[in-house]
Amino acid sequence: MDRRVQRLVSGVAAAAATVSLLYLISHASTSCFPGATTLPLARFPRTSCDAASRRVVPPGRRLAKLRASARWRRRSVALASSSAFASLRGLRLLAGSSRALCLAAGAGHAVDALRAEGVGDVTGIDFVDFPPLVRRADPHHLPFSDGAFDLIFSDDPAGFSGALFPSRFAAEAERAVRSGGTIALAVDRHLDPSAVAVLFKRSRIVEQRDLTWMDHRLGCHLPE
Repeated sequence: MDRRVQRLVSGVAAAAATVSLLYLISHASTSCFPGATTLPLARFPRTSCDAASRRVVPPGRRLAKLRASARWRRRSVALASSSAFASLRGLRLLAGSSRALCLAAGAGHAVDALRAEGVGDVTGIDFVDFPPLVRRADPHHLPFSDGAFDLIFSDDPAGFSGALFPSRFAAEAERAVRSGGTIALAVDRHLDPSAVAVLFKRSRIVEQRDLTWMDHRLGCHLPE
């Protein structure tokens, strides 16, 4: 008799546990704190970009907000007043028909500035994309064909000095620019220009200029 009672009690306990588990799975979770709101079950995100609570801002609207910020305006004015583009035009290395690639483009200041200069075909890349001006790409392995660009430009000294493999960075830039095109890179002022130039095996320096919007200099390399 005792065994029958034990089996009956065990069966009832197992059934109650199963019902409780099914109830928890099929219903929204609730907080242990009194007065807390019920939290609906959400689909588990497959990537870090896939979150139900994330508010997606259209790229055009985000860019408009950035352009209206004081920091963006200061950077754009500093880049325009640095005479970097005027120097390239003076050397006949930049024109409205030029195909330009901006490395380490960040949010796209240089892309925006080049387009404001009248350059229609400008592509910006960085390790993190920033639509609509900047797409994601690795400067050590550029996803472009040989000689695809007339100008390769970078106004961020960290783009070159922070490269994991500077020689690979230089080789990819030389591969992606056409013969007779231009590579204009900003580098930290403390770097020896000759140490930078030696990495560009197929190019020669045509101009070096100190810029004032950051503590770095701009060097123009002309692939031969």
